Amino acid sequence: MFFSLIIPVYNRPQELEELLQSLTLQTRKNFEVIVVEDGSSVPADKVVDQYKEILDIKYFTKPNSGPGQTRNYGAERAGGDYFIVLDSDCIIPPAYLEEVEKELNASPCEAWGGPDKAHDSFTDVQKAINYSMTSFFTTGGIRGGKKKLDKFYPRSFNMGIKADMYRKLSGFSPMRFGEDIDFSIRLYENNARVRLFPEAWVFHKRRVDFRKFFKQVYNFGIARINLEKRHPGSMKIVHLLPATFTLGVFFLLLLSLISAWFLLPLLVYCLLIFADASIKERSVKIGAIAVVASFIQLMGYGLGFLAAVWRRVVKGEGEFGAYQKTFYK
Repeated sequence: MFFSLIIPVYNRPQELEELLQSLTLQTRKNFEVIVVEDGSSVPADKVVDQYKEILDIKYFTKPNSGPGQTRNYGAERAGGDYFIVLDSDCIIPPAYLEEVEKELNASPCEAWGGPDKAHDSFTDVQKAINYSMTSFFTTGGIRGGKKKLDKFYPRSFNMGIKADMYRKLSGFSPMRFGEDIDFSIRLYENNARVRLFPEAWVFHKRRVDFRKFFKQVYNFGIARINLEKRHPGSMKIVHLLPATFTLGVFFLLLLSLISAWFLLPLLVYCLLIFADASIKERSVKIGAIAVVASFIQLMGYGLGFLAAVWRRVVKGEGEFGAYQKTFYK
């Protein structure tokens, strides 16, 4: 089997270099790399040039259109039996493709996804953000955890698709945000076999500060309503939890004006996150930062979700997103 690794890039040459360097260490060499520059003002062409003698790599540039359409552009120029889409801010462990091959040989499928972890080199904030995006206590385990409240939907930071299935679905939709979940939903609608490959994980840097992280999760909240409009019935109870949490925080803060005891549930939750993150990351500092990251993750998503409910459900407006000009900078 031959893999095409498709990587959209927007103003991230340094991170792309880390990703390409990690790909040179793969224990399996049966892959090509397709890098597509999505209208960047800081191109990565010089970075790619450094790896042309080491990797089977192709580099393309196009006007900015968002990650989904950029992946489609790369897929149209890919020759693999399977496409693997990766975010440019990932680092790939040496045995990644080896684990993918093992899973496909053991139980073939049309699509898969893998979890993500924090690399030792990541900053404390990046590790805390990674915790908030992967913990059962914040996301319900739906992003690849062993414990989860909903079935697994592959996401574009680490997603594999059989080439003919990708073409059957015409790739990613024009959605600016949530396009990977839209793609995963369409996989299930077309009776594709979709699996979690638990050992095919990547190191994922995510946003580098809380401002960018808030913008990201706010857009995720909006995208959930847009997805429900596109795929009625796709929303599950787990997707309502951040909005419920957000409203609950505001309600408890109001009640705390009557008595500080109403803040007790928030304090208990903070202690739970602090203890769990401190143990998993072996750092009380990261545990403390994870409390902040978890509230940003839940309330950012919840606020975006509630804004979309108001605009799309109550007011009947069309599909929209926020922070589109600055999200990837």
